[in-house]
Amino acid sequence: MSETNASPEVSVPPGEEWLKVESLDLEAQGVAHRADGKVVFIDGALPGEEVRVQTGRRKNNWEQATITEMRSESAQRVRPQCEFFGVCGGCKMQHFQASAQVAVKQRVLEDNLWHLGKVKPETLLRPIEGPAWGYRFRARLSVRYVAKKDTVLVGFHERKSRYVADIRSCEILPPHVSRLLMPLRQLIGSMAERDRLPQIEVAVGSQVTALVLRHLEPLGAADIQKLRDFAAAHSTWQDGRFPIAWWLQPKGPDTVAPLDADAPGLDYQLPEFGITMPFKPTDFTQVNHAINQVLVGRALRLLDVGRDERVIDWFCGLGNFTLPLATQAREVLGIEGSEQLVARSRENARFNGVAERTSFVARNLFEITPQELASYGRADKWLVDPPREGAFALAKAVADLHQDPSLVPDWVPPQRIVYVSCNPGTLARDAGLLVHQGGYRCVAAGAVNMFPHTAHVESMAVFERA
Repeated sequence: MSETNASPEVSVPPGEEWLKVESLDLEAQGVAHRADGKVVFIDGALPGEEVRVQTGRRKNNWEQATITEMRSESAQRVRPQCEFFGVCGGCKMQHFQASAQVAVKQRVLEDNLWHLGKVKPETLLRPIEGPAWGYRFRARLSVRYVAKKDTVLVGFHERKSRYVADIRSCEILPPHVSRLLMPLRQLIGSMAERDRLPQIEVAVGSQVTALVLRHLEPLGAADIQKLRDFAAAHSTWQDGRFPIAWWLQPKGPDTVAPLDADAPGLDYQLPEFGITMPFKPTDFTQVNHAINQVLVGRALRLLDVGRDERVIDWFCGLGNFTLPLATQAREVLGIEGSEQLVARSRENARFNGVAERTSFVARNLFEITPQELASYGRADKWLVDPPREGAFALAKAVADLHQDPSLVPDWVPPQRIVYVSCNPGTLARDAGLLVHQGGYRCVAAGAVNMFPHTAHVESMAVFERA
């Protein structure tokens, strides 16, 4: 065909182009490509949908957009259960079928392992799932007194905004906590310091619900009495509600203390191992207690610890894995970065009667060297549960010892490592080191749906000596 007879190319204006949504990113945005290859991140779009969009933010290689028209809707799109979905920024995936959310998170884990770490697990573990609603036993609620409207807002921030969303209930909080949102608004509005109370942190234990009030100025006697009256009015076992205990936080997290000295303590249970874990309301603990029980159980089964074995629990926290491990192993060493946290772990070990089989060390695990790693002695198995930053220094030390045995000639690596992760990217990075330079195989990996209706991906991977 000659050039004179060729059909001219038709340029479709960006706002009129139909985009096919290919996947979801880690912010739960649909990912599509324009005809010219440019990536478009689309708020609220689901894989498989065909949409037209309006661009809100534009860069050279990508755009952020919102849906203006939909031609093909995903069969996995559902009606959000929360009436405030789309306004509140607390969760972004309620419009996506719960089982489909889990499948996407599993795919995110696999993609990260392969593209970032060039690691492909030999076995894919079945994702860990649990209740999709009422699961969030830990939450930080923002508080804002709006003087122009003479009203108080208590909840999460609006989506992509610093403003507090005007919500009256929350489907991911336990029902008894959700029912407190409106009474809390009334309580704060009645207090003299209502414009100096920026936050209420919620922590639900097995016997009590703690409310931690952040106050920028000292509270007067009248306000203190109002807190006590509120707790008395809402502390009942009827309808599944728990007793309320107020804690006060005048400055940083270290200043948190119960309003009343006889306030009941918080704890969560690991019944499979007979462990009770005391904690303070501002401690880091998993927000989803039901999933945590399953997570700990699977991790220990995968680790397969024998009675005569020694285990190291890296980033041990309050002992979430250390104490259950101590019911199975000869000895467990828990290592964490804070002396204060290590002291709390020792207390929890004594409380649960496993102190004789546990020991704890405070160490900055983000700077550990091969020699320091080896100084903690031989261990048959490792449990690694780092924060979002991952365990790069630890994995690098293992790789260095494998690549150069002369660094510590008598070093004996653990036969098996179970790595629990809250960031698939850093897990993939560390897995690449362990597999390609550290002498391990990735024998299994799977996602953990710790935060339903959010894009947050928790996961677990198992490594064995090659």
